[in-house]
Amino acid sequence: MNYDADDDVYIGNCAEIPSIQAHGNDPDSALTEIRKAVLGALKWMEKDKQTLPEPFSLHKFSGEFRVRMPPEKHRKVAIEAALQGISMNQLIVSKL
Repeated sequence: MNYDADDDVYIGNCAEIPSIQAHGNDPDSALTEIRKAVLGALKWMEKDKQTLPEPFSLHKFSGEFRVRMPPEKHRKVAIEAALQGISMNQLIVSKL
């Protein structure tokens, strides 16, 4: 859910179907609208015999992922983490 100050609306998104967005004047109405849009899309996908996306709530996440970066960026991250007295992992997590 994001707020769009230009249009003064809240925008709801669906991570499993990124092409779907809906908006409302407040977070609750945006959530209601995105739910309607997702249900409509799922019905259309079923009718069209498309594979439905697996909900993220059913994914099993290990808590680990590898990040590739240029060596210079790696050096900068290592230095910043050392200066803060934390691990690079802790630094990256704090940036997310």
